[in-house]
Amino acid sequence: MGARDSHDAEEFGTGLPVARTVTPDGDVILLVSGESTAARAAAHAQDDDITAVIEITDVAPVSVPHRIRGRAWLAGWLTPVRGDDRAACAALLAERQPVGELLGMRESLDPPHAGRPAWMMLRLEVGEISVDDLWGAEHVDPDDLAAAEPDPMVAHETELLQHLHAAHGDRLGELCGLLGAREARGMTAVPLSLDRLGLRVRFTGGAAGSFDARFDFPEPVADICGLRRAMHSLFSAASY
Repeated sequence: MGARDSHDAEEFGTGLPVARTVTPDGDVILLVSGESTAARAAAHAQDDDITAVIEITDVAPVSVPHRIRGRAWLAGWLTPVRGDDRAACAALLAERQPVGELLGMRESLDPPHAGRPAWMMLRLEVGEISVDDLWGAEHVDPDDLAAAEPDPMVAHETELLQHLHAAHGDRLGELCGLLGAREARGMTAVPLSLDRLGLRVRFTGGAAGSFDARFDFPEPVADICGLRRAMHSLFSAASY
């Protein structure tokens, strides 16, 4: 690798990638505007790597106090995706996060930017990962990122949490019966997160103060049908 020039994250501006995905090797592929500071810096660096940090903020898709569920920081070395890798990375982006015609990587025809790519794919070779979320703060080995599989509920979580919040608030409140000594009757229950292993609910507005409770499913779920069975089992146990 070439020299690794150090840049503060702020130098890349506030432009967000249109799409991102992770390769089987654990590299992060970003699709950014060709006019973004990150794209210009990476192109200017030629064959050198640029030290960069990606900050990802996870916000709950429902209205609840303290909606930020977690943050992650991925530090590594940023380079443009070039040559034969472009087609493979574009296909991976399209598979995991379709963005329509943007994957054409068409060049801008408007002066003074004629010939400059309208969109650029950048690769972040991840060297360090830090996570601070509902489960605590820790460092994550980049190899674990490469080996990880997306949670099967990730594509459905927003819709499902919003549906639970809007249509089944009373059923969520019944889950307080599973808390034992941490009685939460009379408190407002809002679904905070959902994954293949269980549901997290935030209880607010009672004498006990505000707190989160995690309700594990009897077994991991792999699809919507499995989730329906798991939720039915959970609510049945709460009303028993």
